[in-house]
Amino acid sequence: MRKPRDFDSELKALDSKARQLKQAKLQQLGELVVATGADALPVEQLAGALLAAVSASDMIMREDWRQRGAAFFQRQGKARGRARSRAASTAAADGGTASSGSATGAE
Repeated sequence: MRKPRDFDSELKALDSKARQLKQAKLQQLGELVVATGADALPVEQLAGALLAAVSASDMIMREDWRQRGAAFFQRQGKARGRARSRAASTAAADGGTASSGSATGAE
C-alpha cells in the first residue's frame, strides 16, 4: 500500500516557494532601479514613466527600449568582467597577496 500524500504540507511548501520568488523579484526590481540611476527621480515621475512604458502600444518605441536595456546589461557585464580581470592581474602581480574581493566589491 502506498503512503498517502500530505497535500497540506505540499501546499505550504509551494506557498513558501512562491513568497520567496516574489521577494526575489521585488529585490531585483529595486536593484534595477538603483543600477539605472532611476532612484534619483521623484517617485511620482518614476511611476509615471513606468505607467507610460506599460501602456505604450508603439512597437518601434518598445523595441528601442528593449535594445537600450540589452545594451545596458551588456555594458554592466563587461564592466564586471573588466573589474574581475583587473583584480586577478593585480593579485598575480602582487604574488597573490591582493584580495580580489575588494576590487569586485566596488561594483
